[in-house]
Amino acid sequence: MPLIHGLTVLLVFQLIGEVAVHELGVPIPGPVLGMLLLLVTLVVRRGAPGCLDATATGLLAHLSLLFVPAGVGIMIHTTRAGKEGLAIMLTLLLSTVLTMAVTAWTMLAMKRLSATRQRNDD
Repeated sequence: MPLIHGLTVLLVFQLIGEVAVHELGVPIPGPVLGMLLLLVTLVVRRGAPGCLDATATGLLAHLSLLFVPAGVGIMIHTTRAGKEGLAIMLTLLLSTVLTMAVTAWTMLAMKRLSATRQRNDD
C-alpha cells in the first residue's frame, strides 16, 4: 500500500504542475513545476514521508530502464547521428560539464547550510 500512496503523491504533484502551467501559461513543463512544488513541500515538512521515500527508492532502482528507448532511437537514426555527430557530442559534453558544476555548487551550498544549522543548534 505505501507504493500506491507514494505514486499517488507523485502523480498529484504532476497534475498540480500541469494545471498550473495550463492556467498560468508558464513556459515550463508541468511535471517540472510539479516536482518544484513537491520539493518546496518536502522542504517545508523537513523531510519525505515514508511512503514517498520507499516509492522514490524503488523508482530510482529501475531508472536505467528509461535509457532503453533512447538507445533504440539512436540505433534507428544512426545516419542522422553520423551527420550531426559533432553537434551531438558538443551538446553532451557541455551538458555533462554543466550538470557536474551545478551538482558541485549545490553540494557546497548544502554543506554550508548544514554547517550553519549545526552551529545554530550548538
